[in-house]
Amino acid sequence: MNTIYQDSPIDDDKRREELYRGQLFSYSPTKNTKAFIDFARELIENAFAGLDPITAQFHMEVEEYVKILTKLKPEFIHHHKSKELIKLILIERGCDPDKTYFDVPRMRTSTSDNYLTSGIAYAFHPHRDTWYSAPMCQLNWWLPIYEVESDNIMAFHPNYFSTPVKNGSKDYNYQKWNETSRKEAAKHVKNDTRKQPKPEEDISLDPQIRIVTPPGAMVVFSAAQMHSSVPNLTGKTRFSIDFRTVHIGDLVEEKGATNIDSECTGTTVGDYLQVSSFEHIPQTVVDRFLV
Repeated sequence: MNTIYQDSPIDDDKRREELYRGQLFSYSPTKNTKAFIDFARELIENAFAGLDPITAQFHMEVEEYVKILTKLKPEFIHHHKSKELIKLILIERGCDPDKTYFDVPRMRTSTSDNYLTSGIAYAFHPHRDTWYSAPMCQLNWWLPIYEVESDNIMAFHPNYFSTPVKNGSKDYNYQKWNETSRKEAAKHVKNDTRKQPKPEEDISLDPQIRIVTPPGAMVVFSAAQMHSSVPNLTGKTRFSIDFRTVHIGDLVEEKGATNIDSECTGTTVGDYLQVSSFEHIPQTVVDRFLV
């Protein structure tokens, strides 16, 4: 059974338990999430210099578009204000700031009509984040920056939360990916030849769950949840933000979703920052996951 909790008042301990069981959570916009998307919009609209970002793809060559994203996305990712706003959001959502760690936020773009689906605007095939060296207790937080529709968001494929899928995660190592493939994203304009974990058997995308929310609303889900980018044919580019969290207690005690098919090596654990201090997870903990 898959349940979507809307604006649930349950505490973070219970929420994590439910998320590890495959349930989904959705939260309405708040003052802090609105401030986050307002900040993102400011950067986006400055980058596109007078063009409507939602339809800018129809007014420039794809190579020019890539140049804009190549500057825009790292600016957002590494800006100190992004971290400060995530801190406020997570505290607001009841996370313990000393025990909760987050990674820097990603700004995602899903362009329409196959304009740009590779490299820096990669359209994700069905996958679990745990295939990409994420710990089993990782939680994903996603929010749209502008209005979205059912046909330009992401889809969850709930039948696979407890059903293993043959996949290519055994060939993926996060540390090696960072050393080579990640920095090459902007080079992949027409197609993406970087090897990434994908299903290696036919899977059914139905039934699927698509959660359409207003800008600044958040969807939270387990890194073990199978999800994919919906093919965007709306004529509108989707801009969204996602970031990830782990609870240090769950990490150390190896709590989280059940690993049913992830065989990757390396770990993303070293990326997370403590909400209260922005310090990284202690290296002694990171080393436990570096296999």
